[in-house]
Amino acid sequence: MVDALYGASAMASLAVALIFLRHWRRSLDRFFVLFAAAFGILAVEYAIIAVTAVGAEWRPYVYGVRLLAFGLIAYAIVDKNKR
Repeated sequence: MVDALYGASAMASLAVALIFLRHWRRSLDRFFVLFAAAFGILAVEYAIIAVTAVGAEWRPYVYGVRLLAFGLIAYAIVDKNKR
């Protein structure tokens, strides 16, 4: 059941990434491409977790990938408000 939820999260993250890419193609704003990259990273991470058994020793790497994605989101917001 948990694997199915991770798969659904991967699919939803990929859909959100594609929506942000579509908005980026219209506006060419860096904000949208950074958000698309962050959600693409999350989609790949959720898909890997869904198909593999992630043990306790791999938890720091999983959280590191999530930290990277959320760091990209934070950077996009700060960069957008800086201009």
